[in-house]
Amino acid sequence: MLLSWEAVLTCGLLFVLLITVLILQYKRNQLKKRIEAKVQMFKKAFDISEDAILVLSSDNRILYANTTLQKLFSLPEEFLERPLDPMPKIKIKKEWVPLDRFISGLHQNNHDKMHSFPQSSLAVGERGMQSSIPINFYVDRSSAGSTHTQWYHIIAIHDLRKEFERSQISNRHKLTNLPNQLQAQKDLNKLFSKIHLHNRKLALLLIDIDNFSQIRSIIGYEQSEEILIYFARYLEQLAKENTFYVYHTFSNNFLICLPVIETVDEAVYLSRQIQKELGTFYKINGVQFHLSASVGISIYPESGTTINLLDRAYKALNEAQKSGYGHIHVYLPNEIEKKYDELELFNAIHDAIGKDEFEVYYQPIVRTKDKEVIAAEALIRWKHGEYWYIPPDIFIPMLEKSGFIIELGRYVLSEVVKQQKRWEVFKFKPIEVSINMSLLEIEAEGFVENVAQQLASHQIAPELIKFEITEGAAMENEDIADRQLRELKKLGVAIALDDFGTGYTSFSYLKQFPADVLKIDKTLVDYILENDEDQRIVKAMIELGHSLGMKLVVEGIENQEMADLLASYGCDYLQGYYFGKPLPAYEFQELIRR
Repeated sequence: MLLSWEAVLTCGLLFVLLITVLILQYKRNQLKKRIEAKVQMFKKAFDISEDAILVLSSDNRILYANTTLQKLFSLPEEFLERPLDPMPKIKIKKEWVPLDRFISGLHQNNHDKMHSFPQSSLAVGERGMQSSIPINFYVDRSSAGSTHTQWYHIIAIHDLRKEFERSQISNRHKLTNLPNQLQAQKDLNKLFSKIHLHNRKLALLLIDIDNFSQIRSIIGYEQSEEILIYFARYLEQLAKENTFYVYHTFSNNFLICLPVIETVDEAVYLSRQIQKELGTFYKINGVQFHLSASVGISIYPESGTTINLLDRAYKALNEAQKSGYGHIHVYLPNEIEKKYDELELFNAIHDAIGKDEFEVYYQPIVRTKDKEVIAAEALIRWKHGEYWYIPPDIFIPMLEKSGFIIELGRYVLSEVVKQQKRWEVFKFKPIEVSINMSLLEIEAEGFVENVAQQLASHQIAPELIKFEITEGAAMENEDIADRQLRELKKLGVAIALDDFGTGYTSFSYLKQFPADVLKIDKTLVDYILENDEDQRIVKAMIELGHSLGMKLVVEGIENQEMADLLASYGCDYLQGYYFGKPLPAYEFQELIRR
């Protein structure tokens, strides 16, 4: 039986409707799969995040928690759609507030604003533990549905414990685990902000184990590291007993902060106590290994403002080391230092040669037997555009610190050989000129070659030039100093060991040292007229120098009595203000013209 066209049309419409339903169902399933895939993708993204993510319903049911949060709150396996119980707490100042109460308080007046709280104001309590976790905390909320009657809260927690641990590591010395200089700076800033509350002083002690590079070369890396660890433990224990702070700043440098003292003597006494312990506390194979330390001390307020206190401890240490091993120096700024802006001078040094601000002065050296001027010491002077003449003890350390001392040394040599040539042309009597040199200059590439080139270029007799190096500098790097000085002597110039008697030169080293002249430091003769011991020491030093075939110069002669006494000891040459202060070249040549 044939169907009517109405039946056929109805069947067709039903078929089309069925196909449409199937297509819509297919599309809906595909959309659902895509949505589920995206949800899974976002869930995976959140799960690998180090931040803990939590979504809570308005009635505190867990709608989502990523892996980090599950671990942080120790959630059970089946946690979805269950209430968050027990409720974590947020620490507000000193009060612990349940998370739900804290969130509801945030959103009472502002539904759409995200709130963030840095770790300085919040911490989260671990479930079942009394300790707290420092966090960064973020809270937002959104509506569920178009009616805005259902809300859910989105919470992000950034756990700061690892960052704090990394910070702790970066603020510790890797070898000794003592706080390092970064931590010292942080701690000092806090102490300085509180110092006005105490009518007392604050002291910084910077301790340097003397000659540590040489010690390391003798006993080896492992033993020298053990010394540092052993010393660190001693300082750490001492700090606990006396309530001060100790830091391991660099290699063999340690810093002590005494936050509240009454007198400078307390800092000096502690320094001596540490030096004494260091001299006896370490043994190698049962044999006591003697160690010494230099200490630089800065005191607030005596050493100046708190801003520069650490820098001035370093300056004090530098001064202590100039005096030899085992010395203590307290930084007390004088009026000269207060006059200058150190940063301004440091920058100006580099342009000073081009501006002709440096000038070579000459201090006469006389022969003891007839007081005739037979030599001179070349001394550099700096005539600054603003400050006029800058004292050498202000700018020389800057030159050494910046390495510019090498360039200035070349400049002085050039000026001296030019002046020697002028005196030769104008028929002045030959005058030997001594030039001071630093260890940095000796270590610089091409030092000896430059001296040879200058002598040859100006056709100056080598015996008219003498180089002086201090005892401390020569001992600091014996191998290089010895090699370079012997190369200089091959050129025909003379060598003088300056500041003799202030360091620790051994007899065996002195016997091998390629010096023609020993210069006895003025500190040994300042009180020679009143002090019998000083007299015996200086006389013995003169005899020692002569026994080694060297000539002797004594610096710091201020009167006839000193000159007569030293002449009676057989000293060869004398130098000091009694015979003439440092003079510009034109004034000095008038002196030797007579």
